[in-house]
Amino acid sequence: MRTALVTGSAGFIGSFVCARLLKDGFRVIGLDAMTDYYDVALKERRHAGLLQSEQFRAVIDKVETPGLLMDLFENERPDVVIHLAAQAGVRYSIENPRSYLESNVVGTFELLEAARAYPPQHMLLASTSSAFGANTEMPYRETDKADHQMSFYAATKKATENFAHSYAHLFGLPITMFRFFTVYGPWGRPDMALFKFTKAILEGRPIDVYNHGDMKRDFTYVEDLVEAIRLLIDVPPVAPVDGEMPAEGDSLSPVAPWRVVNIGNSDSVQLTAFIEAIEAATGIKAEQNLMPMQPGDVPATWADAELLKALTGYTPKTDVREGVAKFVAWYRDYYRV
Repeated sequence: MRTALVTGSAGFIGSFVCARLLKDGFRVIGLDAMTDYYDVALKERRHAGLLQSEQFRAVIDKVETPGLLMDLFENERPDVVIHLAAQAGVRYSIENPRSYLESNVVGTFELLEAARAYPPQHMLLASTSSAFGANTEMPYRETDKADHQMSFYAATKKATENFAHSYAHLFGLPITMFRFFTVYGPWGRPDMALFKFTKAILEGRPIDVYNHGDMKRDFTYVEDLVEAIRLLIDVPPVAPVDGEMPAEGDSLSPVAPWRVVNIGNSDSVQLTAFIEAIEAATGIKAEQNLMPMQPGDVPATWADAELLKALTGYTPKTDVREGVAKFVAWYRDYYRV
């Protein structure tokens, strides 16, 4: 039985990852701080489902706590590490940047130091499509430069990519960074558009639509993301030898067992079409409050997922209308509306 350490295990994505690993026979150590950035009760409900398995152990603490991860690595010796714990949200990073510095930067440093002392077989660290920043050429490819992040959140995630590369190079740690694109689905975060739009529409309130609706996103259904992560676990990067260069299109480092992989639906969907999918699922026409672009945001995202397909044979494929309908069904059931 392989042991996996999943940070951010009570989070939206983390809880799905843990459930999948338990299903596949892993022993899972789930670390989460249960911060109050959004409804803690929702996080507790996610963890409660995981605790039904005897193979799941919950640890409630912050990743940035000095020595915590070192002790966990020493005692549990994880074979696989999936690092999802982070302070999320582009807009909140403008209001409270220190929380991003502590959780995203210091927390990742603590993780890398623990891995340096007790190396796992493979580490998979979450980055974000926001790392592409001001890039306008699409679809985004992993080999594109990503030098101009538009928010402090994105900057911290790009920094962790660089930290991880240096540790992979210096200490031979196999690390995959995955950049995911606008993940949505049941149990999603209350601060994200799908949750806020659905709640407002069902309550008969207008929704705030930024950039007057002229925005596009590569919406990725959560179970598709989890499938990609699960498959990537078994494809740890191996550093090239004797001056060998990575294959064309592969983001594999020429000097380290490190690569970055996009996980997206390979389809940029207009925000208006996303809203129409919510209207169809709820049966209610939305009243839209059109607003200007928010600071730190980007007008469009679109993933090239060919590297993921080359590595795993898998491509995310859930249609946004299907995924939105599943979320709305979950929301109605969870909140009894």
